[in-house]
Amino acid sequence: MNTIFSENSQIGVVSTFSELVQTSFKGEMNALCWYRNLDGDFNEIVAKLSLKENITEVNPEDLNKLELSEKGNIAREIILNDLQLLADFGASPSLNLLKCYERDDEFDFISTDVYSFHVDRSPIATDTFLCTYHGAASDIVSNSQAEQKILIPEIREKLKELHDGPEEEFEDFLKENYFDLHYQLHANAEPINLGKIHLWRLAVDHPKQQVQPCIHRAPIENEGEYRLLLIC
Repeated sequence: MNTIFSENSQIGVVSTFSELVQTSFKGEMNALCWYRNLDGDFNEIVAKLSLKENITEVNPEDLNKLELSEKGNIAREIILNDLQLLADFGASPSLNLLKCYERDDEFDFISTDVYSFHVDRSPIATDTFLCTYHGAASDIVSNSQAEQKILIPEIREKLKELHDGPEEEFEDFLKENYFDLHYQLHANAEPINLGKIHLWRLAVDHPKQQVQPCIHRAPIENEGEYRLLLIC
């Protein structure tokens, strides 16, 4: 068992998919990890898939068409099983071959792309599931080690300058443009890398949520390496 995961109060570690979806978030715990040691060649799958855009969705039919070695076939079965488990649970998983996400460089004082530490929001009770099979993996950080960017005085002042409307509509402006979802890490913050192959469930901001939403970010991709990511 990975001690970084099991000894961190933010993270709950489980050993089955049913535990992953049935365990309730509580207290500081807003991330659950189905910790797995799996033997498969995911690099072979990535090497045989075709990237059509910066992000290409891969469906089960695409995977089943690949001619793979024994290790590659093990990796394929792992992915197909994860997709089926999540679909049976009622989620809508997507498998993406990823070169990079679109960057947000509109403002030099705040970023709203997925490379920025952020939380997910939903109008309904749901969670974010993700698993990195190949390439750089995502990071999370404790809520106590970060601050909403909109609460940082110099950023808030610039956002007020950007907002061309009545003061009573300013908070709505922040939400409508997703500024309130993004966080600045404290100087002593210690992000945790989610690693590969493990299937994660992260708390989302929604009306029925009992815990703080999980702050996370997409990693900067390794040069010349694609990511293979399941997310929903």
